[in-house]
Amino acid sequence: MSNIAIAIHGGAGGFSQKGIENEQEIHDSLKAILAPAFDVLKNGGTALDAVETAVRLLENDALYNAGRGACLNSKGKVQLDAAIMNGANLEAGALACIRYVKNPISLARMVMERTKHVLICGEGAEDFAREMNVELVDEEYFITEKQQKSLKTEQEKVLKEEKTETKFGTVGAVALDKDGNLAAATSTGGITNKKYSRIGDSPLIGIGNYANNETCAISCTGDGEFFIRSVVAYDVSCLMEYKGLSLKEACEIVIHDKVKKLGGEGGLIAIDKNGNIELPFNSGRMARGFKTLKEEFTGVYE
Repeated sequence: MSNIAIAIHGGAGGFSQKGIENEQEIHDSLKAILAPAFDVLKNGGTALDAVETAVRLLENDALYNAGRGACLNSKGKVQLDAAIMNGANLEAGALACIRYVKNPISLARMVMERTKHVLICGEGAEDFAREMNVELVDEEYFITEKQQKSLKTEQEKVLKEEKTETKFGTVGAVALDKDGNLAAATSTGGITNKKYSRIGDSPLIGIGNYANNETCAISCTGDGEFFIRSVVAYDVSCLMEYKGLSLKEACEIVIHDKVKKLGGEGGLIAIDKNGNIELPFNSGRMARGFKTLKEEFTGVYE
């Protein structure tokens, strides 16, 4: 029980300049979400239950780009992605390009536990959701005024051939339970003004999400195309498994060296089998926090 821990993130680079009006609101939200998710662990629950609880709450909070408040694609619609992984047996479930599922992370867990598949997408995933009787909502539930304004701004910049603003708002959680099992969960709306049913790193196992009891659990947030090319989550695990690096050393190499050299921005949250936690990012900011029996932290900037 002494090493139980959970870490969460609400995205890297997803907020405007330092000193934003809702910075305290983000701190309060992260703290409020950490509490019930950690209680799952403290009450003897599994790491899987804890990360699902945390990400469901993040999906329900319009502050973040996942579930309610997700960013909009070029047609003004939402396309949601999510993934979850069990470090005890390397089982995983993921979804891509879904539109009506209130809590994608819970459906991703059903993919893992109730099908033979790992990743399903689009209309097929929606059909599966109906079979599982999960809560479906009208698309209007997800769409906020903030994201409508963001889409308009991005599209105007494209027309003027101006540089678009880098914004990431993926959410995620990693946890270690009393039995030494690790789990990771990630959920996102992707990037504003995305086209062609674009899929980023979040639902891709080993890239935006990964968990292995022998090494660590990882949830990523950032410039998905660069994270895909860097195979970020699995790379951290591999550096630990094959080179014997610590969690801190592996995270530093991947985020501040490999991803950065390619031009990618973002970060990740990580926890190893001993309960060590790392929250590295190379962007200007990342909403993140963690809670253990001895310590609690939330932050947005350095």
